[in-house]
Amino acid sequence: MVNNNNTNLTQEKEVNAKFSDKDSAKHSSQVKEESMGFKELYEQSLNQLQYGDIARGKVVQIANEMVMVDVGWKTEGFIPAAEVKDAQGNINISVGDEIEVFIDKRDSDGNLILSKNKAAKLKVWDEIKNACENNIPVKGKVVEKVKGGLSVDIGIIAFLPGSQVDVRPVKDLDKFVGQEMDFKVLKYDRKRSNVVLSRRSIVASERETEKKDILNTIQEGSVVEGIIKNITDYGIFIDLGGIDGLLHVTDISWGRIAKPSDNFHKGDKLTVRVLTFDREKERVSLGLKQLADNPWEHITDRYPVGSITEGKVVNLTDYGVFVELETGVEGLVHISEMYWTREIKHPSKVLNIGDTVKVVVLDVNPEAKRISLSLKQTAPNPWEKLKEKYPEGTVVKGVVRNITNFGVFIGIEEGIDGLVHVSDISWKHRVAHPSEYFKKGQEVEAVVEKVDVENEKFSLSVKKLEKNPWDELSQKYAPGSVVTGKVTNFTDFGIFMEIEEGIEGLVHISEISQKRVKSSSELYKVGDEVSAVVKSIDPKTKKIRLSIKEMEAPAPPASSSSSPNQYINNKENLGSSLAQALAEVKINNQSKGD
Repeated sequence: MVNNNNTNLTQEKEVNAKFSDKDSAKHSSQVKEESMGFKELYEQSLNQLQYGDIARGKVVQIANEMVMVDVGWKTEGFIPAAEVKDAQGNINISVGDEIEVFIDKRDSDGNLILSKNKAAKLKVWDEIKNACENNIPVKGKVVEKVKGGLSVDIGIIAFLPGSQVDVRPVKDLDKFVGQEMDFKVLKYDRKRSNVVLSRRSIVASERETEKKDILNTIQEGSVVEGIIKNITDYGIFIDLGGIDGLLHVTDISWGRIAKPSDNFHKGDKLTVRVLTFDREKERVSLGLKQLADNPWEHITDRYPVGSITEGKVVNLTDYGVFVELETGVEGLVHISEMYWTREIKHPSKVLNIGDTVKVVVLDVNPEAKRISLSLKQTAPNPWEKLKEKYPEGTVVKGVVRNITNFGVFIGIEEGIDGLVHVSDISWKHRVAHPSEYFKKGQEVEAVVEKVDVENEKFSLSVKKLEKNPWDELSQKYAPGSVVTGKVTNFTDFGIFMEIEEGIEGLVHISEISQKRVKSSSELYKVGDEVSAVVKSIDPKTKKIRLSIKEMEAPAPPASSSSSPNQYINNKENLGSSLAQALAEVKINNQSKGD
């Protein structure tokens, strides 16, 4: 407290010392005024200047803490020096300058106290009132973002609601901070020092002017600049200045664009070409790719079929890989063209976006903007080498890698499996499922049947490791010879007999007995040993037809005289022959199915 008092006393002495000459002058004038009638002169001065008025005065003296201003009628006042200092603390007025001041009050010593700041604020309020009543714009600077809008300095701090910033909703208000703009005064309250501003009508007016200008100057083929206003999956809306244009996704790039939002952002400036313009409907179609040459023109000259080129992986799908050969040009490597022998479930298992790969051009379609590529054909075809290495009839050895209903896959080379079809497992046995004979990991020998380079198939046979027993059976069991075997199976059309291990013959129901038989199970059961006559043998279809009834004594000759019974027997024989024919058709169909 002592220090503060001392400071105040010191400042007071400085002011008194600096204004001592002036005080002397005042004293002399006061003596004169007393002789003229001091009271009358003083009252006359006060009648001219009222507290709360704004007066224009001349700076007569400047001190560190106070500035003396002559406001006329020999009435001088004091302004705190802080009101005339700039941000760096320097006094920005000089002796002799005329300034507007607010007549504030008198202090305890009778000195007239003035204020430059209050005068400025009063003047601002007058301007605000005039602007609001006459719809005149005011200039201001956005100071900061506040809750619900922006704070603006127009001489005093005013409020700009977010809804009044633009004709359309604005999400990012921060971008306006620091900008100087024109505003309209919506309303004000001087007592509460509240002022509400708006830019909507000003922006609307500006946009209408811009719109007229753009409508008069825009034409198809012209290049214009705009600001991205909105982004959708099907395109980009661009503000050209009072009118919006659509840049469709198909006109963004000569290449493939998945989502426009991946490459563009709201507020970005973009130069585009006007493709079409409907002046009446005010619709504008824009193009970005049209600013560059069409890369698909003369594409076959740059990428001839069979040539090897290099590109960058830009997309991975279930069915293949898209490779960018140049800006706007992409080709597809189908999953079947990725590797000769390697089986992959998804391209992402072996490649990544951004990888650089060499590819062979398989086909180019400029009209459809499609290029077919191959990754595997940049290397030699291993299937051609396989065919040279393993000619038909070669015995190979490998490990069972997979077992299916239709056969067994045996690994012969790295990435190359050979297939033993179920029909190539055994000469004699009817194989229901390959798993009856093989297990995964089992080492197996097989004979090379065929190497199909075009379809990339490697066919093997296990049964051909042995001779075909049916070639010998045709000599061993000539028609008319007698064989003995066991009953293995019953069917509606006859019984099967095993005459050797894995070799079965069919006794048709019509060949079981001289007597009429409804069911073969009436005479035999599985396991019975039976003798039969070989009727025919076919090595190609692996079928042997047998007859038991021919082992029996021949039936007595029929009487030469005809009778009703003979007619009936003839009908039965005819029916039996038809039944046999139908049964044979059924057997053949079942054999084909097997």
